[in-house]
Amino acid sequence: MKYYQREGLLPAGERTAPNQVAYSGEHVQRVRLIRALLETGGLSIAAAKDVISALDASDAPLSETFEVAQHAMSTPRTKESEPSESARARVAAIVVSRGWAFSADNPGIDAAARALDGLSAIGFDAPDAYLEAYASAAASAAAADLRALSERTSRDAIAELMVVGTVLGDPLFAGLRRVAHEDATHEMFATQSPK
Repeated sequence: MKYYQREGLLPAGERTAPNQVAYSGEHVQRVRLIRALLETGGLSIAAAKDVISALDASDAPLSETFEVAQHAMSTPRTKESEPSESARARVAAIVVSRGWAFSADNPGIDAAARALDGLSAIGFDAPDAYLEAYASAAASAAAADLRALSERTSRDAIAELMVVGTVLGDPLFAGLRRVAHEDATHEMFATQSPK
């Protein structure tokens, strides 16, 4: 906790004696959030500080807080953590339930499992309907990718789009999702339209 305090991510606890400090339930919850941002989300300390500062600005509109989080997610990532077996099993179960063909070492399984671990770390156990909505969106994006491949005629052109599309498809999907989030938050929280 002291490291997080030195980095400005966590407020100091209440000093109860010269060498003792008491931490509240809010401190514990904040540590969970910090770990989710740093370890699961892979954010840098600076990006995590930005997100936490936005969360601590209680008078800021939620749409602005969300915007800060979106920008933080666009920063370079640190080393990714190993996902829990329970999260991996949950992702694999939804993939199997959809009848998708996949290999056990598909990196998407671990990426999605790390996301579930991060959500769980802040007390959100993603319901099946939530995961199903993400799986449906992923299926639509994958179908669009394959349609684009089928429009290419040469093997080299198909391979190029397959490789580049895989690398750039993630930021494309994430970017459009972030814009859709902004639109949804403006509607949901009745904020002013962006300028």
